[in-house]
Amino acid sequence: MNLHDLKPAPGSTHSRKRVGRGVGSGYGGTSGRGMNGQGSRAGGTKRPGFEGGQTPLAMRLPKLPGFRNINRKEYLPVNVSRIDAKFEAGEVVDGESLVAKGIIKHADALVKVLGDGEITKAVTVKGLKVSASAQAKIEAAGGKVE
Repeated sequence: MNLHDLKPAPGSTHSRKRVGRGVGSGYGGTSGRGMNGQGSRAGGTKRPGFEGGQTPLAMRLPKLPGFRNINRKEYLPVNVSRIDAKFEAGEVVDGESLVAKGIIKHADALVKVLGDGEITKAVTVKGLKVSASAQAKIEAAGGKVE
């Protein structure tokens, strides 16, 4: 077999549509565009999503669901069971000590101590937000919240 013997498979190629070349071609006169209207004119294509002048669906739908509070504060949760596992009795739990123990990454992060689990050691929690259940457990174990 040589290069000059190669040809496309039968039926895989089609002859080019030559529009505007006489009535006998089948594409004469209006060149396959029909009679009147937007589609028959030069440049008469509609952009994607165009609905004939009606407000498109993408503009009718709300941009984002719900309400987003721009002043929202995200607190990192730290459970009392985590504090019990990492801290010794009498230690102070604050931003710096939580970073030192590898519980949070930044000392100035907003942290809330939650009451999941049990605490047996008396620790002092300073400068952190504490839930009511966590405060009750810390104080029951002999610790205090400042």
